[in-house]
Amino acid sequence: MLTRGKVILFYPAYDGPPLGAPLCLLALASTLRQANFDVLVIDAAIEPDYRTRIECEAVDALCIGISVLTGPMIKGAIEIAAAMKGIHPWLPIIFGGWHPTLLPDETLSEPFVDVVVRGQGEITIVEVAEALLAKRSLDGIAGVSWKSRGRRNHNVDRRVEPLDALPVPAFDLTDFEAYEKLSGARKIGYATSVGCPYACNYCTDMVFYKRRFNALSAERVVSEMTDLVTRYRIQEVALLDSNFPVNLGRALDIARGILASGVKFRWTFQASTDFLCRMSEDEVRLLGNSGVSHMGFGTESTSESVLKLMNKRHQRVNEMYETARKANLAGIRVTFNLIFGYPGETEADRSITFQTMSDIARQFPNVSFSPNIFTPYPGIPIWPQLRELGVPEPHGLREWMDMPLGANMLPWLKGKELARLERMVEYFLLNSQFCRQTARLSSLRRAVQFVIQSPIRWRLRSSQCFFPWELWLARLSERLALRRSLVTGQDLPKLPAGAC
Repeated sequence: MLTRGKVILFYPAYDGPPLGAPLCLLALASTLRQANFDVLVIDAAIEPDYRTRIECEAVDALCIGISVLTGPMIKGAIEIAAAMKGIHPWLPIIFGGWHPTLLPDETLSEPFVDVVVRGQGEITIVEVAEALLAKRSLDGIAGVSWKSRGRRNHNVDRRVEPLDALPVPAFDLTDFEAYEKLSGARKIGYATSVGCPYACNYCTDMVFYKRRFNALSAERVVSEMTDLVTRYRIQEVALLDSNFPVNLGRALDIARGILASGVKFRWTFQASTDFLCRMSEDEVRLLGNSGVSHMGFGTESTSESVLKLMNKRHQRVNEMYETARKANLAGIRVTFNLIFGYPGETEADRSITFQTMSDIARQFPNVSFSPNIFTPYPGIPIWPQLRELGVPEPHGLREWMDMPLGANMLPWLKGKELARLERMVEYFLLNSQFCRQTARLSSLRRAVQFVIQSPIRWRLRSSQCFFPWELWLARLSERLALRRSLVTGQDLPKLPAGAC
């Protein structure tokens, strides 16, 4: 059967190893193929000469769609869009994804962007492709921002489709061997839901999905996940859901279905601690038995005043302990994500977080931590306050491109204040590492731990970071242990990158 035209979908490179093929583009490819378009998915992560390939394929293409996240990923998007406009000025360039959805007018102001697909794009991209094929105006296509004679037009938002009404993403377009070679594991990203009901002031999710939880049925999730694992020999499925267990009954039905299928694989997800705490110990064990190996939680802070500033009224410190305890019983690893430098946070607030999280690390060896400096992403609710506080707001794609994850744009966190925070984070991570790895440490490292752990805990309690002899000693023991490992050939646990 002849196709109606070729659509190129491009995913620019970003920091870190990929989970697998970009799920957002596979979802678009699925609906485009249903409408009988030929689809080419090009991922810069696995395509060594993606620009040359896109140039060749663009000769007879209907359009190029580019998915964009805020940050360095924008660089690759600009490179390809500007180059294709120079070579094929007639070829429509479509931007979609989180960043263009949050800043559609700003994105559309760029000379190399013709169309922005806002929000859920599976149906929108098909209607855009059909209009381009028929040389019709894009006027009237919901969810589209577009240019006509130099004027920027923003059509009405598209009504959100239930996920169960959309087809399975086109996983068959994935080069699984290429991703496995790059990441060292055979895994995929998969989404059972989108959206989160909470309204955290720093989060773009609430702006993008407007607090709507939109989920696949448990039966479909089990069927698709087990089929993908079996068909493509997948070892791990990383759920991309914003908050997987919002519907507890559905989450547990998925775990039961996977367990009953007999298909063995690891799966991971993100959640908030309040939902996990509503599960019984047996229900959390069910998650572990079904293959859940890791859960990530946006705990952010343990200071009640900071949590209030963040509008995280659903977040309770006792539930962080309970989450760690239940996950430990089930043999599930946990990561607590932390945010430092939030507007209004004080040194005392940080000290509370360091002390509480250190206590959790001492009690529960399954817990690790991911500390970050607050990053103000586009569209978040507190931008008016941030502007008043002097935070420089990027304008245009190129300025947003220079904002890597964790970049410090905060005028109140500079110089000695920033150095102090970074030093305290080093102490915190070193202490947490010792709590997790005591049984696996060499005798030399255990001796070092014995000498320095009490002083480190005192520093975390008192917020004292002068003369960091403990860090110097830890680094020295790392170097000495490394020399010994070169002789014995044994692998040794490493200090956190920030502490070395």
